[in-house]
Amino acid sequence: MSLSIGILGLGKYGRSLAENMYKLGADVLVVDKDRVLVDEFATKVNSAICADLANEAELNELGLGNLDIVVVAMGSNLEASIMSVAIAKEKGVDFVMAKTSTDRMSAILEKVGVDKIIDPEGESGIRTARILASGRVMDYIDMDGNLCMVEIKPKDKWIGHTLRELDIRRSDNINIIAMKTGKEDWVFPDPNEKITKETSLMAVLDKKNIRSIQ
Repeated sequence: MSLSIGILGLGKYGRSLAENMYKLGADVLVVDKDRVLVDEFATKVNSAICADLANEAELNELGLGNLDIVVVAMGSNLEASIMSVAIAKEKGVDFVMAKTSTDRMSAILEKVGVDKIIDPEGESGIRTARILASGRVMDYIDMDGNLCMVEIKPKDKWIGHTLRELDIRRSDNINIIAMKTGKEDWVFPDPNEKITKETSLMAVLDKKNIRSIQ
């Protein structure tokens, strides 16, 4: 079953995220009060709805509780962002992200219950899409050409085994360049150290293979 995501707000970031999530195979819902933008995206995603995101009644009609992820992409509209985050969490959405424009706005949305704040300067729609599409990627760094560097949590089948036993480079075409346990510092990987649930891995791989680490 594909990942379902709702993107509330079709500014530059929201449009980029919506297009890239759809390209990566997610089931994408977009919502904005601008009818022109909504009509434009009707053929680019699974569902596009025109609604006032500061209106509680209209938000309640969106069916946010059926989504895996909600991204509130209105960094300049505090009222609509607060309402959207609050209702998404009330509806039981597992993971809610929000784009903000100030530290004060970030602090307010954290109090409302947002799970992750999006840094408008450090994030791009395609970067966020690649992180969300994988489900295992904790961070994503674009490199020159076809390569990217990612921080990932281990697959269940890797836990209890060493890198030497797994030979991930051959089996998954992933190069592990560093690892750490919990909040420890990153270290060069020990091929004989067993991977645990608390292990984080830094890997380099081809961008086209990003979904292979799901």
